[in-house]
Amino acid sequence: MAKPVADEKMAIEEPVAEKEKLTGVYFKIQPRHLELIKQKMKLAGIRNMSAYIRKMCCDGYIIQLDLSDVRKMVQLLSNATNSLNQITKRANETRSVYESDLKDIREQYELLWDQARAILTGLAKIQR
Repeated sequence: MAKPVADEKMAIEEPVAEKEKLTGVYFKIQPRHLELIKQKMKLAGIRNMSAYIRKMCCDGYIIQLDLSDVRKMVQLLSNATNSLNQITKRANETRSVYESDLKDIREQYELLWDQARAILTGLAKIQR
């Protein structure tokens, strides 16, 4: 078997360990700085100090999103989907669709689009 030439490009794959070995990093800070870190952790909604410090050191910032609008949109989407499924089932059974059903589904989709617009407007306001 021939030995590879140094100029040849070779992909050397390292075995993937199940759990990567961790290295500890330790430092000392003044009590007032510790309190400041704890206050900022609380504002960010993070309880794990190690995770907070790691995130801040690596990225320099933490983005905390309020996803209540997204949850509301998912609920509206679920309602609209359920209504559409009921209308489809009735249409398949009776071969007719009621105007009131179509009006209801239009209203639900209008609410859904209003919520989507609100979310997109809010996302557009986010600045780095």
